[in-house]
Amino acid sequence: MNQIGSSEQLVPAVSPVVRGGPSRRRVAGLAASAVVVLAVGILTAVSWSDGAGTADAADIPPTGASMPYDMYEAEDGDVGGGAQVVGPNRTIGNVAGEASGRRAVTLNSTGAFVQWTSTAATNTLVTRFSIPDSAGGGGTNATLNVYVDDALNTTIDLTSKHAWLYGAEASPNNSPGSGTPRHIYDEANTFLDGTIPAGSTIKLQKDADNTSTYAIDFVSLEEVSELANPDPTRYAVPAGFTQQDVQAALDTARQDTNLVGVYLPAGDYQTGNKFQVFGKAVDVVGAGPWYTRFFAPTGQENTDVGFRADATANGSTFAHFAVFGNYTSRIDGPGKVFDFSNVADMTVDDIWTEHQVVLYWGTNSDDSTITNSRIRNMFADGINMTNGSSGNRVSNVESRASGDDSFALFNAIDAGGGEVTGNVYENLTSILTWRAAGLAVYGGSDNTFRNIYIADTLVYSGITISSLDFGIPMNGFGTTPTVFDDISIVRAGGHFWGAQTFPAIWVFSASKVFQGIRVSNVSIVDPTYSGIMFQTNYVGGAPQNPITDTTFTNVTISGAQKSGDEFDAKSGFGLWANPLPEAGQGPAVGAVTFANLVLENNAVDIENVTSTLTINVN
Repeated sequence: MNQIGSSEQLVPAVSPVVRGGPSRRRVAGLAASAVVVLAVGILTAVSWSDGAGTADAADIPPTGASMPYDMYEAEDGDVGGGAQVVGPNRTIGNVAGEASGRRAVTLNSTGAFVQWTSTAATNTLVTRFSIPDSAGGGGTNATLNVYVDDALNTTIDLTSKHAWLYGAEASPNNSPGSGTPRHIYDEANTFLDGTIPAGSTIKLQKDADNTSTYAIDFVSLEEVSELANPDPTRYAVPAGFTQQDVQAALDTARQDTNLVGVYLPAGDYQTGNKFQVFGKAVDVVGAGPWYTRFFAPTGQENTDVGFRADATANGSTFAHFAVFGNYTSRIDGPGKVFDFSNVADMTVDDIWTEHQVVLYWGTNSDDSTITNSRIRNMFADGINMTNGSSGNRVSNVESRASGDDSFALFNAIDAGGGEVTGNVYENLTSILTWRAAGLAVYGGSDNTFRNIYIADTLVYSGITISSLDFGIPMNGFGTTPTVFDDISIVRAGGHFWGAQTFPAIWVFSASKVFQGIRVSNVSIVDPTYSGIMFQTNYVGGAPQNPITDTTFTNVTISGAQKSGDEFDAKSGFGLWANPLPEAGQGPAVGAVTFANLVLENNAVDIENVTSTLTINVN
């Protein structure tokens, strides 16, 4: 059985809160002197402007999604009764290493607690936690008590069924005998007993009846209310809470010309397969994701639930409900909440999903919007647009602990549809991605990614910019620029695929053309191994496509330090032209240009021992 461990005791702090999204660091400027970095990485003619440096916390404006809840980190709360603050470290399978901020609080003895003072009224609580797995790998169940102003308010139910994977990093499973663990956290949520006013003390405490050991990463608090039927004369209402009841209401709405959709009243809906939406545009709306909730069968695993729509339902809306799956491992293909192909003008708004494979997989999905949603504890991508998906907007979405890229755009053409172009991903937050990147862009043209916050990717880059086709028919980057703007990346990077290390931003020219990349107003803080890494794919000893027409403007990289682990030689670089990523590969090829680059507190600011990549710094 995997026990929740402890390490050093740290001094408790007051209870700061992050509201309205995480924060970022502003970029300082450089003077107009030019720097060219070639071959051995010599810097010449460097002239830093006055005022360059790290911004004070008070000067840091927010980036990312603006969500309706407040997050309270456990390590910033008050602890007592034997509770311990553990970390920081970046070890996979460790309760600190897989926590946000790379610190957590352990509650391993009766009476141990962590508490915070609320800054706004709330009637709900979510906690990210880790409890032990079972000896056979099927998970354990436990409870933890929730106090308000030292009075027991409620008890929250926890399970580790959907956590704890073992063995091969690219294909872990649920058997503890397969090797070392990863993905050891999950989340639980509950209504509180009544509305708790601002200024209350909210405490998680291990009492005698809470029989597990616990690690707490954070809690979030939110005041919610039920949404009414927008128009009872225009919306069908299911007769009950079964799969058949909801599908019958969808069919009624389709067939009745006087109806525009289906209203899903508050309740727990049981679902065992995909709902089919077709025939006309329909609005499928719930009472809010805390109230209208779909649950996959608890006695099964890996059930393919969600919604499937075709072009006859173009213009449909799906809003204000939650989908809780029963996945315990990754299965490619099923598990997409919204599995949409060849559709347009779809709206997905205010959706909450957990324990699924993917929230939204769009194949030739055009002119659609995904907004105001929360993606948590998934086994693959949060959102992926591919195969000609164009003109879409993804905005104000937070992804926590996705099992592949939180937000992805893939210019594949294997299913038709042409170029992915004209998409906007904005106001996004990705934290704690446990495999792959916070944001990944594979080819495309005229796509924009802006106002994005990425933190604590566990094994991979914060952002991947790549022209690798994975053996799938794909187009590379077009001549109309791909734009990345106003981005903060904190504590990102890791190691994967054996001995390969990953930076905060990974620039990878590969099997398709790599061009037209514009990156601006970026802050990279405390990367695990390096700030920005440049790499080129080789086949048969020869490079495929060089990095071309790629510029970075107003970029700050701070805190890239030596890792001190087995990958220490591949760490500590602000900018790194990777000379030998892995066996059979070779040095990065091409050229990149930086303007207004700030490098602070890095072991090595720029490392380029290649003769094949030019790093121009203006």
